[in-house]
Amino acid sequence: MSTPTEPAAAPWWSGVTRYQWLVLAIASAGWVFDTFEGQIFNLTRRQMLEEILGAGATPAAISQWGDIFLGIFLAGGTLGGILFGWLGDVWGRRPAMIVTILMYSVFSGLTYFATELWQVGVLRFLVAMGVGGEWAVAAALVAEVFPARARAHAGGIFHSTSVLGTWLAALAGLAVGAEWRWAYVLGVLPALLVLWVRAAVHEPESWRQARAAAATGDGRALGSFRDLLLNPRWAGRAFLGMLLAAVGLGTFWGVAVAGQDLAREMLLRAGTESAAAAEQAKFAYGIVQTAGAGLGMLSFGPLCLRLGRRRTFILFHLAAFLLVPVVCYLPRDYPTLLALLPLMGFFVVGIHAGYAVYFPELFPHHLRSSGTGFCFNAGRILAAGVLLFSGWLKALPGMDLRLAVSLLATLFLAGIAVVWFLPETRGQPLPEA
Repeated sequence: MSTPTEPAAAPWWSGVTRYQWLVLAIASAGWVFDTFEGQIFNLTRRQMLEEILGAGATPAAISQWGDIFLGIFLAGGTLGGILFGWLGDVWGRRPAMIVTILMYSVFSGLTYFATELWQVGVLRFLVAMGVGGEWAVAAALVAEVFPARARAHAGGIFHSTSVLGTWLAALAGLAVGAEWRWAYVLGVLPALLVLWVRAAVHEPESWRQARAAAATGDGRALGSFRDLLLNPRWAGRAFLGMLLAAVGLGTFWGVAVAGQDLAREMLLRAGTESAAAAEQAKFAYGIVQTAGAGLGMLSFGPLCLRLGRRRTFILFHLAAFLLVPVVCYLPRDYPTLLALLPLMGFFVVGIHAGYAVYFPELFPHHLRSSGTGFCFNAGRILAAGVLLFSGWLKALPGMDLRLAVSLLATLFLAGIAVVWFLPETRGQPLPEA
């Protein structure tokens, strides 16, 4: 598992231009609100489903419909990520970003008016399409704009800003309380980001060259799924990347999000009143655990430069596998759990920054957005299956939540096996064709 060495150089940010910083800021702002749109449902679904289900709002029904809507969200993210990742190659990065931001903003705002379960399902699916598509295009754009020595850091910073989205969602959830509809109205605000994208972003030179070559017949077709999935050079990377993302996304919904439930159950066992336990659990997950997740994602890029992409992924997967049972079983009181949840967030969620660093480096210019979108978002299909299995496992009669979460953490071992077959990209230029 040898990796090419990189010579000592100036600080990674040395020589990064004002425009490159601007692209990182815009891509990150889009991802912040991406994450907000995904997390706001997780933090308000109990209040939402209690109101919409009415007399039928039993704990079992709320849990069941919550998992169904999360599965719908993963399916929408899959379709949107693949569709808009492809359009990011065909149309260009800027127009694809504009459409995806408008999608998740508008349909989030319309959730304010939802009164039926089917309406929630449709709107969550459409929001997810925008969320999945925006990430694919933005990750490709950051990788193309930044110089090679700064690419891992920039990709890690880009993905780690998801912490801000989770914090915004947590604060919104705490602020609105039972008035859950207003939290979705806040989701309209990212539509203003479109004006910034239109004014500030232009297409990367590498994409423009690929488009010109395709137009004259001298290059590969832009966004060709035939090339991506049937060309042996790229197909293996695409499917292995999909499996790698499936491990991270599946464990996010099955393990990381369970931090909120672990905190709530501990508080209830200690005699805390139900409503107070729910609010403290939101804080434990949305603020405390997420702070650790942010540090993990920020650390992933620098570690990639020191250890290589593959070794860093293996380190985080192994640490997550070992740490999750500790977090589940060691704490005997709420303060101890609060101290350990950031460690779980560091490794379990920190892995995700690696997707923004690594996936764009696996594919050439004419397939970068499509390939990145396919890896991250096709992985959602498999992650949806993990989510359904997670719900079934946790609902088994007599099943202890701590045991269920610990069993789900064994998926991290599968992630190590997948990484073993992927190439190392540290110190290498982006593929050309």
